[in-house]
Amino acid sequence: MELPAVNLKVILLGHWLLTTWGCFVFSGSYAWANFTILALGVWAVAQRDSVDAISMFLCGLLATIFLDIVYISIFYPRAGLSDTGRFGAGMAILNLLLKPFSCCFVYQMYRERGGFLGPSQDRSAYQTIDSAEAPVDPFATPEDRGQTARGY
Repeated sequence: MELPAVNLKVILLGHWLLTTWGCFVFSGSYAWANFTILALGVWAVAQRDSVDAISMFLCGLLATIFLDIVYISIFYPRAGLSDTGRFGAGMAILNLLLKPFSCCFVYQMYRERGGFLGPSQDRSAYQTIDSAEAPVDPFATPEDRGQTARGY
């Protein structure tokens, strides 16, 4: 079953919004990790053909899944949580729950850009270095190249 095409900008916007709301409760390392990964996502948007950019974003998303679990489990406030605090914690948890789906979509984009066994692995359009043609001597006279000499 083929995944529907989702724009990378939509994924970034959604995670940015949820991350900013999650920073109501979890700041510091939670914010640094997630905003750094979102910056890699902006790089992946800017470099549409770069396999490196999308692979770094994908690896970063996978890493922040683990890191978010650690941050939320350690720093979740146990008592005295205001409505704003509950909202922020809920958005951080929602952000964490949506990341595996985002990873699936980003992995599909990674394959489209020519990553691991992607469709762009066919390099037949490129000319190889080992061509069958004889090398051209830059110092050859026109007669040596098979051309007629012009009288000047």
